Amino acid sequence: MRGRPDGEASAWWRDAVCYEIHPRAFADSDGDGIGDLPGLTSRLPYVAELGVDAVWLTPFYPSPLADAGYDIADHTAVAPELGSLEDFDELTARAHALGLRVIVDLVPNHTSDAHPWFREALSAPPGDPARERFLFRPGRGADGERPPNDWQSAFGGPAWTRVPDGEWYLHLHAPEQPDLNWRHPAVRAEFERILRFWLDHGVDGFRVDVAHALFKEAGLPDAGPGQHQDIATNHLLPYYDREELHPLYRRWRSLLLSHPAGPPGSAHPAERLLVAEAAVFDPERLARYVRPDEMQQSFNFAFLECPWEPAALHRVIDGSTRAMAGVGAPVTWVLSSHDAIRPVTRYGGGAVGERRARAAALLMLSLPGTAYLYQGEELGLPQAELADDRIRDPLWERSGRTERGRDGCRVPLPWTDGLPPYGFSTAAPADCWFPQPEGWGLLSVAAQSSDSSSMLALHRTALQVRRNNPTSDGGPRLLTPPDASHLAFDRGDRLRCLVNFGPDPLQLPGGCEVLLTSGPLSDGMLPADTTAWVAPAR
Repeated sequence: MRGRPDGEASAWWRDAVCYEIHPRAFADSDGDGIGDLPGLTSRLPYVAELGVDAVWLTPFYPSPLADAGYDIADHTAVAPELGSLEDFDELTARAHALGLRVIVDLVPNHTSDAHPWFREALSAPPGDPARERFLFRPGRGADGERPPNDWQSAFGGPAWTRVPDGEWYLHLHAPEQPDLNWRHPAVRAEFERILRFWLDHGVDGFRVDVAHALFKEAGLPDAGPGQHQDIATNHLLPYYDREELHPLYRRWRSLLLSHPAGPPGSAHPAERLLVAEAAVFDPERLARYVRPDEMQQSFNFAFLECPWEPAALHRVIDGSTRAMAGVGAPVTWVLSSHDAIRPVTRYGGGAVGERRARAAALLMLSLPGTAYLYQGEELGLPQAELADDRIRDPLWERSGRTERGRDGCRVPLPWTDGLPPYGFSTAAPADCWFPQPEGWGLLSVAAQSSDSSSMLALHRTALQVRRNNPTSDGGPRLLTPPDASHLAFDRGDRLRCLVNFGPDPLQLPGGCEVLLTSGPLSDGMLPADTTAWVAPAR
């Protein structure tokens, strides 16, 4: 195993559990129906009580909201409807007082089309230096009427939009999100300024959005058919996973290590964190993002996308662990996010989906490495169904209204029982960020806090047991072959995880102590779609 930089052998992030917060859907303090930073700050004790180590905030920056705030108009400000920079400073101070680190989103691949740079580029003529910070190109065809190449947007349709003077600009996502030119020195300098700005305001790390997409292959060659259809081959596309990314991330890592300490309670410079959101499914290639002098964590999307099937999970867990061990990095496990269908729904919905989601939660939280929870995952929220006229996700329109997109997992949290908006806001339910389903009062924090068998209680207990059973940097010791109907592995020396995928009940090891189960045992046996944590007999 390759070593880590000095002072990071036992850094906080190597076995941390982080809690993702989508601020607009978390807690509203002023009754306008939109979650905000003061509301988030007021609910931080709940997050700390859950037992996590850090919070990750999705974008809270000024944005026209073409893509849930990932179209940023100003990277060093707070959206006025969410609060002020002073509110952010209060949030970080409160989080640090509660023992929580603060990670924020860095979105370097693109800006909003409302960003001053892009407005300047649009007002400039072809060939002007203002356009060089983006990827403007002449079109193909006699009159330049066709896009410069065949690249497709991840949201559907061409990845190029033509401007009135005839040139085209690249956007791998929505047209309102023009891609930056990362070969331009001004772009690199600007994002170093952005990193330093938020470090000075006390953040402990950055989750780097679409970290695999910043550099495009020189010459912008055609990508060919089948783009975005097979996620396993993302790294083969000329706009993903380019070699130039890695020197950039080494420079950023050095910046985080050398930048002075922030306000009291902030992470020591040696412990500041870079997290790659890199949709690279080859574990060996993904491991390159977390080599000792680059980032420290990279989300394991292969685990999130894996079906509820023992052989597939065995393959992903084993392959991910081996690849990360080769570079001395922890595996970063994730089952849910603001971009994914919620586990209860993804695993079948209803009672089956809930049972599997409970089992999956214990599976993930027992794996050595780091783990991320998404707000509401600990409540077992299902994917919400939204009326057509309430959908905001650009996938809806870009797909010709065939893909409903990700908004169903971005519905505000239910804090209290009763009726919508369940304590999220004092606004009328129809005026909230997204409408909440009827019946969610039974899934609310208040309802589950008094129920010892609830999903919330399961997570609170699991996080405490996990904390009491730390591991070394080694991965899980898998105890079952890939073709078994159950999965068993050891987390260190004191905790064994067993997951029964069914259909028959599973006999627990003799003499073991049962620490926690995702559901009740049946005559001492582990039922289908159930996970048990046990202390093996010595």
